[in-house]
Amino acid sequence: MAKEKRLDDLYYDALKDIYYAERKILKALPKMARGAQSDQLKVAFEKHKDQTEGHVERLQKVFEILGKRAQGKTCDAIEGIISEGEEILEEFKGAPALDAGLIASAQAVEHYEITRYGTLKRWAQTLGMKDAAKLLDETLQEESQTDENLSKLAETAANQHAKAA
Repeated sequence: MAKEKRLDDLYYDALKDIYYAERKILKALPKMARGAQSDQLKVAFEKHKDQTEGHVERLQKVFEILGKRAQGKTCDAIEGIISEGEEILEEFKGAPALDAGLIASAQAVEHYEITRYGTLKRWAQTLGMKDAAKLLDETLQEESQTDENLSKLAETAANQHAKAA
């Protein structure tokens, strides 16, 4: 008889998913930074790349807490979101709406991560993994702040530039 799947199995599976996603995001952020037209957005993407490196390190610590090797599992959701961002880079290259589109793509990534980290934090708490929950919460707070910063960039510059042109 197959082993009955429990919350700790689901938790481990979701950790592998977000680990894969974060590593994929690390590869996508430099492309987005190079494609961005405004210096502010380039800087935002570069800053988030640095933060994402920290997210990967925190996830590695969470895997250590579990006594498991850090490994990813293909995340179809992030593959699709990143693919959409790449399409925007191609289709809107040089267009006034490019930065607005890149921000929207980046926020889709952030919203996915916020959902994942929020769930993982709650599951870690339920499973009594206080240290893991704290690490996951640190990343959750950074992802939420990045989303807010991107919203401000969109509202104060990118959306108006795209509309006015």
